[in-house]
Amino acid sequence: MRVLLFGGTTEGRELSRQLAAEGLTVTVCVASDYGREEQGDFPGVAVLTGRRTATEMVELLQNQSLCIDATHPYAVAATENIRAACKTAGVPYRRLLREGSVYKGVTVRSAQEAADYLENRPGNVLLATGAKELAAFASLSPERLFPRVLPSHEGLAACEAAGIPHRNIIAMQGPFSQAVNEAVMGQFQISFLVTKDGGKAGGFPEKAAAAEAAGVELVVISRTPETGESYETILQQCREMLP
Repeated sequence: MRVLLFGGTTEGRELSRQLAAEGLTVTVCVASDYGREEQGDFPGVAVLTGRRTATEMVELLQNQSLCIDATHPYAVAATENIRAACKTAGVPYRRLLREGSVYKGVTVRSAQEAADYLENRPGNVLLATGAKELAAFASLSPERLFPRVLPSHEGLAACEAAGIPHRNIIAMQGPFSQAVNEAVMGQFQISFLVTKDGGKAGGFPEKAAAAEAAGVELVVISRTPETGESYETILQQCREMLP
């Protein structure tokens, strides 16, 4: 049985390795060199790097028994493209869901809405939303923004393009403990934490707990509602498909 898994998440890596250990032939697609580095090497798992067009996705799906979408819960466009490619190729599609979180804080629908909320509220802002969202905060003074991005050329370039002072850039690879989150908030005198609900796998509980302990207001960009299945359900379905 051959499985094509679109990954880049912690649970995607875990599932790919578990499926390979149980005898499936697994190909994992990741978008970046960082994703390739995190995926690592594992017997029975082939890794392809780079974003794919719709046509390329359909080509990759040829001769595959199943496609598993284990992309990030906020990668809405990627999920739509993968689902459409599976329909075109006639390959069964499974969406691996990441459980959402319960938290105390402000919920907004987008990075732009978060920026609008903060515009007339003074105080330093820890941005844990990813480098791609930085442009949405252009209306705020760069001096009060402290983006936490991956330690990559792309992350640093995005910060520079947004005019973020170098002393404000926090280039670190998560997820982080509550203690580390609290230390960062204290070091930079943070008043607001803007983040996405990355769930347990993304270190969200530790961020929320740190914000509460430090007296920092939590601003969460909500997820787009979607349907899918749990890690355990997909794993069992794959087992049942084995000869």
